[in-house]
Amino acid sequence: MAPAWLARTTATITTLLEEGAPPKSPAGGIDSVEAEVAEVAAMLRAFGIALLESSQATNDIRTTVLGIASAYGIDDARVVVLPTVVFVQLPGDTANRTEIESIHDEPLRLDQLGALSRLVRLAETGTLEPAEMMARLAEIRAAKPRFGWKLTFVGYIILTLGFGLSLDPTDRAVPAYLLLGAMVGAMILLGRRLDMVATVLPVLAAFSVTMVTALFLVDAVGYDPFELLAPPLVSFLPGLTMTIAAVELTSDEVVAGASRVLYGLSQLLLLGFGVFAAFTIVGEITPGTSGQRLGSWAGWVGVLLTAAGYVLFSSAPRGAFLWLVACLYVTVAAQHLGNVLLSPELSGFVGALVVVPFTAAVGRWKSAPPTIVMLIPAFWLLVPGALGFIGISQAASETYDGSEALVATTLALLSIALGILVGTGIARNTAAVRRTWREARP
Repeated sequence: MAPAWLARTTATITTLLEEGAPPKSPAGGIDSVEAEVAEVAAMLRAFGIALLESSQATNDIRTTVLGIASAYGIDDARVVVLPTVVFVQLPGDTANRTEIESIHDEPLRLDQLGALSRLVRLAETGTLEPAEMMARLAEIRAAKPRFGWKLTFVGYIILTLGFGLSLDPTDRAVPAYLLLGAMVGAMILLGRRLDMVATVLPVLAAFSVTMVTALFLVDAVGYDPFELLAPPLVSFLPGLTMTIAAVELTSDEVVAGASRVLYGLSQLLLLGFGVFAAFTIVGEITPGTSGQRLGSWAGWVGVLLTAAGYVLFSSAPRGAFLWLVACLYVTVAAQHLGNVLLSPELSGFVGALVVVPFTAAVGRWKSAPPTIVMLIPAFWLLVPGALGFIGISQAASETYDGSEALVATTLALLSIALGILVGTGIARNTAAVRRTWREARP
């Protein structure tokens, strides 16, 4: 049963729309009703911004916000979602106000994503007043990470090593991944405290990693230095942004998708500029012989380390580690199957097609974290942002042609986006069939 305040507000808004006049309500007149409508609008705007900061496509965010509005008795809200701003206008607001807010600087951590997902499910029931929902959103934003800066630093090193073993598992590369991961991890922590450092952090990190690799690690590692650059810079690679852009473009969200593509390309260019500046100083590098390649087990160990790194660096919710491990292994296994059946560029389609319904299915378990907590790390493994970065970096050095890598990255992004769309449709249809079957049971 809907709460009394919701029933009263809904009835009064309906009267306003049908009669076109501001009648008095038993709760204190039109001013009190407009205040309640304004609270709902502010709540919807806050949810939209929080969902934007959780790396979701704009079309999915609008659907979620409209669902919350419907739960609060408003079926024809006007909601416009762009990658950095949300507009909300409600028909019951006779003052014709529009709620507008832009995103904050820091994206939400995994623990905040889990709390936000649970709060969205609560909001979709309409059982709490808007003021209470706003207060809970504020608590989520203000929540401190589970781990301090020391474990966050260690987590980034582990994440770099895990990502590196997944890309290039050689014995000589392991110490390099540890060193470079520590460097970039320290820069990220410094950037969180100093805004000036945060502004130039992508260029600074790419420049520093390239300089250290070129001056000190090429002889020790003995092969192409470009293969060492992507893993420590994993947090700057815009692969997830580009994948969301592809999802939005294939969903007719042209403005949002195009703007994300430009932002992703600008991030790649900033990283490429850092690499170019380093090579300008160092000069041409002659790679030596590669180290001994580790066995096939190294890639699977890399997946395990990637999950552990995410837990520490992005402050995953309690009890999420084993679920993240299972999700990442399913993702990689599906992607390997796609590589065998189709091609490397299209393997992401199979990975996304499998992981989206998988996370939707296991997300219903009480002990499992929310779906979005498992999907974000999976997308980081799926997204071939490293390929795009290597292509830009090689082009910047004027010794390689990065066009083939960029074309392969574009095809891979589109295949992942298509896999996400198809997988999401499968998950939603399965849930709808399950609900229908439960309702039909005697």
